This record gives sequence, C-alpha cells and structure tokens, in this order.
Amino acid sequence: MASDNKFAVLIDADNISEKYIKFILNEISNDGIVTYKRIYGDWTTPNLNPWKTVLLENCILPIQQFGYTSRKNSTDTAMIIDAMDIFYTGQVNGFCLVSSDSDFTRLAARLREGGMIVVGMGNRQTPKPFISACSRFKYLDILLGSPERQEGGGLPYGSLTGRAERESGAEAAGGGPMIETAGAYATVGGEGDRLGGEGDRRGQVKFSDGLTPDTNKSATHLPTISGAIRAILTESSDDEGWMLISELGNRLVKRYSDFDVRNFGFAKLSLFVKSLDFLEIKTAKNPDNNSAHLYLRVKTAPSPAPAPVKAPARRRIKKA
Repeated sequence: MASDNKFAVLIDADNISEKYIKFILNEISNDGIVTYKRIYGDWTTPNLNPWKTVLLENCILPIQQFGYTSRKNSTDTAMIIDAMDIFYTGQVNGFCLVSSDSDFTRLAARLREGGMIVVGMGNRQTPKPFISACSRFKYLDILLGSPERQEGGGLPYGSLTGRAERESGAEAAGGGPMIETAGAYATVGGEGDRLGGEGDRRGQVKFSDGLTPDTNKSATHLPTISGAIRAILTESSDDEGWMLISELGNRLVKRYSDFDVRNFGFAKLSLFVKSLDFLEIKTAKNPDNNSAHLYLRVKTAPSPAPAPVKAPARRRIKKA
C-alpha cells in the first residue's frame, strides 16, 4: 500500500523558499512515511536565515556544505551523494527531491532505474528534463494557491494514484465548496476542450500571485491532456467506451509526471473531468459494498437526422 512506502525528503535550500515547507511535508505524506528529512546549503550565509526558523519545528536535519569556489554549487553534489548513500541502504521505497535545478535530472533517472518512486517538487521555472525524470512532479507555487490552503486546511489531494476512487457519492457529484476564482474559466483547448464553462464551478482554485492555468507555461498544457484522455478512452475502455475515473487518473500520471488537476484550477479529478465538454459521465453503485464509482467516456456525436423521402412525382395521363 502507498501508506507503507518509506520516503527520503531531500531539499535544496539554495533555490526553494521556506514558505513551502508545510506543503512539501503534507504532500509527500499522501504517498507514504517520511523517514529521512534533510536540507542542504551553506548555513553560514545570511540568505538561508529564514530556513533556520522552520528546521527545528519540522525536525529537518540541516547539512552544511561550504562553497569551495565561487560560481560552483557544491550543495548539489552533497545532496546527490547523500541520495545515493540512502539508496544503497535499501531502507526507503522512494525519494522526494525538492529543487528547481536541472542538475538533479540524472539523479532522478538513476533512482527510478533502481526501482525507486521519485516525487519532484519545485517552482514553475523548473526545467522540463527534471520534471520528466521524476515519477510525479508537483509545482509548489500551485500548492500555495490550492483551495485547501485558502480554507485553512491541509493538502488532502496528493497523488492521483488510488485517490480518485474516493471521489464517489456526494464528492463525485460535485459537492465541493464554492471557491472564488481569478480568471480560471477560459477556453484553453480547441472545440470541446473548455475549462470550466457555464457548468459546475465548485472546487475551482483561486490562484495566488496571479497564477492561472494560462500563465503556468511549464506544466503540460490542457490540449495535450485532453488529447491523451481521448486516446486512453479509445484504446482501453470497455465495449461501451466507459472507464473508471481512477484508472484514467493513474494512466495520466504515468504519461505525464507533472499532471495534477490543481495545475488547471481544480481540487478534484472528478471536477476536472466534468469541466471537459467532450466527456460523458455516469455514477454506478458497486453491488458488493454499495459504494458509488464514477465512470466516463467520450461523447458520441449524434446521428444525423435522415433526409425526408420525397414522394415520386405523379405522371399526368393525357386524354385521347
């Protein structure tokens, strides 16, 4: 089970702000248990002073790394060496690499080659190679503007894997809170790829710092996700075209490591798919435990009305 996975959280303090620490720890707790919490930097420099106030209360071990020469980031090297040392102990199932630095791309790829789950976290300027090298990637600036934060809560929506199954019953019916939005209801894709529209807007995120789905250029764009949804449903649905929403979520995360419905301003996968005009959705009860499950398929185009049949012209017979 995901809750049994053990994770090492390694933070690059040089390019990640301390304001994200609660989001980092809450988010990775959705995937498993954190056994290592380490942060790397030169703690003799004044720019890391804000981090010092949050290390003790979150029980994070600071690792001191002096800069041997100017313009050389020795912190990255120390973090990479520690990651490999932890990997070879065999005591963890995954890593959470918190950085926006592309230097960790090869580390993420090597850890995945060793069978590790690699969750990356960083800002919007994170290079695409590092994002793609991770099993999943979370944008910290989007977590900062999540609906749970606005309501003063935690971050219950983490990995899509297995969590969409819980979006049933009242939740699957769109029973989330009404949240003010900031320009999030714009047409992003082509025809039918409408985000929001005039339908159910519950659970929509109000982004902070002017962040909207259109300004988040580093995330995989909505037209790409829409095309992948169409392809997945076409290739892997049942005979009638239906697929369980949790299965779709799992497949999307496998294809796009940074896929998260919060990137598009939604708190739940069920609300996100309801906003896509080309999908048809139904709720079915499981007869074994009476729980409700959400299914979806691509809408079929209505058959054109048959053309009216014209009566044959009557022939006029001339009288002799």
